[in-house]
Amino acid sequence: MTDHQDLRSLINPEKLPQHVAIIMDGNGRWAKKRGHNRIFGHEHGVEAVRQTAEAAAELGIRFITLYAFSTENWNRPKEEVEALMRLLVMTIHGEIKTLNDNNIRLRAIGDLNSMSAEVLAQLNDAIEQTSHNTRMDLVLALSYSGRWEIADALKKIAIQIRNGSVQPDEVDEKLISAHMCAPDIPEPELMIRTSGEYRISNYYLWQLAYSELYFTNILWPDFRKKDLYKAIIDFQKRERRFGQTSEQLTNDIE
Repeated sequence: MTDHQDLRSLINPEKLPQHVAIIMDGNGRWAKKRGHNRIFGHEHGVEAVRQTAEAAAELGIRFITLYAFSTENWNRPKEEVEALMRLLVMTIHGEIKTLNDNNIRLRAIGDLNSMSAEVLAQLNDAIEQTSHNTRMDLVLALSYSGRWEIADALKKIAIQIRNGSVQPDEVDEKLISAHMCAPDIPEPELMIRTSGEYRISNYYLWQLAYSELYFTNILWPDFRKKDLYKAIIDFQKRERRFGQTSEQLTNDIE
């Protein structure tokens, strides 16, 4: 057996996270180590996306969200942003057949109207062409940040309060969650960040409240199936208590 097959055999299929969120970090550093510009790293990160999505679908994970472009990324040099957008268009267009062959549905969350017309058209076309797939949802967080999402949800609720369809005392966690970008997607049980950084960088701030966090020093372009398996194996060793004690969980099982 290969290394990644050995690791896969250690995963309990009955205890898979339904939703895994990933911060794909380290493209720039990966490229710099090889004497290239940052775009070179982004280009090579595409294979990591492909392998991760394929591995997740094979395991039976239902949702993967990739933090592809944050609202803060708009502040990067114009040349890098434009190159990233071109790469995004080419990648989306080139992966439609692979997504359909693997029965994977593409979705996107974020302030999508801030994207260029060309990118948005390609994105919407790919979303439409994969909308019938049912095996797994691959969600791209584009022009996204957790604070933006919370603010956007609160604006929608404020409008409902103003027009009288919602009363202030009806605002609770359930109502706020219902106004997030994709309320049908369960909150991530596992969040993975590559490149050795130990922060969540304005990602899924509302949804990560009870997520298990996994950090690895691997730079994103080097992330492969075996690395996803390692994260899931680590996740399955953890006790998820949600504020309860270990004894309470044991009693609930019994």
